[in-house]
Amino acid sequence: MAPAIQAENLVKTFGDVRALDGVSLDVPEGTVLGLLGPNGAGKTTTVRVLTTLLRPDSGRATVAGVDVLKHPNRVRSLIGLSGQYAAVDEYLTGFENLQMVGELYQMRARDAKARALELLEWFNLTEAKDRTAKTYSGGMRRRLDLAAALVVRPPVMFLDEPTTGLDPRNRLALWEVIETLVEQGTTLLLTTQYLEEADRLAHDIAVVDHGRVIARGTADRLKAQIGGERIEVVVHRADLVADAVSALSAYAIGEPAVEKNTRRITVPVSGGAKVLADAIRELDARSIEIDDIGLRRPTLDDVFLSLTGHATEAEDEGGTTGKGGRGRGHGKGRAGDDGEGGQGPDKQAVAAGKEL
Repeated sequence: MAPAIQAENLVKTFGDVRALDGVSLDVPEGTVLGLLGPNGAGKTTTVRVLTTLLRPDSGRATVAGVDVLKHPNRVRSLIGLSGQYAAVDEYLTGFENLQMVGELYQMRARDAKARALELLEWFNLTEAKDRTAKTYSGGMRRRLDLAAALVVRPPVMFLDEPTTGLDPRNRLALWEVIETLVEQGTTLLLTTQYLEEADRLAHDIAVVDHGRVIARGTADRLKAQIGGERIEVVVHRADLVADAVSALSAYAIGEPAVEKNTRRITVPVSGGAKVLADAIRELDARSIEIDDIGLRRPTLDDVFLSLTGHATEAEDEGGTTGKGGRGRGHGKGRAGDDGEGGQGPDKQAVAAGKEL
């Protein structure tokens, strides 16, 4: 069986920025692939290529067995898309937004209305269906945006950082919706910077950096690759952090990581509870007061630090990333995460079948 989503050696440049540098990936039908990476890594550019919103310089891609470059209109009829920013018309009501998307997909007016009402109920927006979207909270807009991506019951979904900016309650609610979709057979490509999100939702994870896939596997497999456990210590005083690092280095099997603002030290170790007890005794012998200490397994954050040398989130939205920078914008609004500019994929353009 062919993968529901497949990309082979995708390359895309924007001036001097090589946003994609040979990205290859595949997503089996009915599964979730988590695409992880810092800002500027190539995640959104990959989504834009796969959803027909951007042509690559080279490479090929198929969605549901349809060639993305040769038959973009057929691809658009098979996908749902929710970009980084909620693509809703703030001057239309929630109901009108969903009805409009249905009619752009050439649904009959009666069917578009019925589907809009069904989705409003599923996403707990029925009470707000007659309010304009500009009165919605951020979480409500995000739920409406995801509902719009589901109007035509697509077999393949692309979610580009769908829970960015949501509070924990709304994030959990969206996770439950996504899990239901996958249970119903939807294939999903999910980009995210929330590692907890990937851990919970993704069957498989691809780590992207510098426009390349640098690692692929399940969350457990990726964690196992870097091995060992981690001692985490929060030192009581900032002036004792260096002494604590020196004390803990004797037990480390890798380079300690220090967060200066929180006075947190993370040390890769081997030996379980015994090495933790030894470390506590050593800190006490050196009169280094601590606020907290514990032993834990590796996380996806540790995987990122090991693979890329930096955490998942780069610098703030307005600056350059730690690796490679953002590049020039080519559209209105904020720059995207990969140098191409604009506000990410436009589901209304996808629904209408417009060539971009």
